[in-house]
Amino acid sequence: MLKQLVSYLQFPGSATYWERRYARGGNSGHGSYGEYAQFKADFLNRFVCENNVTTVLEFGCGDGNQLSLAKYPRYTGVDVSPTAIRICSERFGNDGNKTFLLAGEHGCLHAELVLSLDVIFHLVEDSVFSSYMDELFASALKYVVIYSSDYEQKSPASHMRHWPVSRYVARHFANWVLTDRVPNPFPKHPTKNFAEFMVFGRQEE
Repeated sequence: MLKQLVSYLQFPGSATYWERRYARGGNSGHGSYGEYAQFKADFLNRFVCENNVTTVLEFGCGDGNQLSLAKYPRYTGVDVSPTAIRICSERFGNDGNKTFLLAGEHGCLHAELVLSLDVIFHLVEDSVFSSYMDELFASALKYVVIYSSDYEQKSPASHMRHWPVSRYVARHFANWVLTDRVPNPFPKHPTKNFAEFMVFGRQEE
């Protein structure tokens, strides 16, 4: 218990944590690599194709490894880490259909599909979570697809916190409806298999 308390007290904040992680050579985590990344890419590429999505906006693009498997007509990635933005800009520098922007240094962004992949359970502050959710849904023209846990629980890891995402959306975004859930297909693992896809669609007013 004492070790967990010390960890929380020393936590520098979500944005600082991720900038330090990328600046020190870290990556976006196991969820953006291997079979997890391929599962997400297969689902999202199929979703984009079947729904004729032409513009995709992602809040929390990370190091771009997940994006390397994507097939999106036009894509904008936003991240709180300047290092992550630099990495992605260099990695996809020859792709004119991809743009990368630092969070807080852009104007109003909109896209038909807005993505949040493995981000929400890394937002540990109340204000950061609520601001992120506001921007996520304000930016979406047709769909919001979230890959996250969907229950309320604080994690022993200082950089993680689980939120009741679908319940929060139902309470705060009246024009959005949960239209689909797609569970993680891999064998249960307490630290790796808590996330699922949640698809939200905008309803006509």
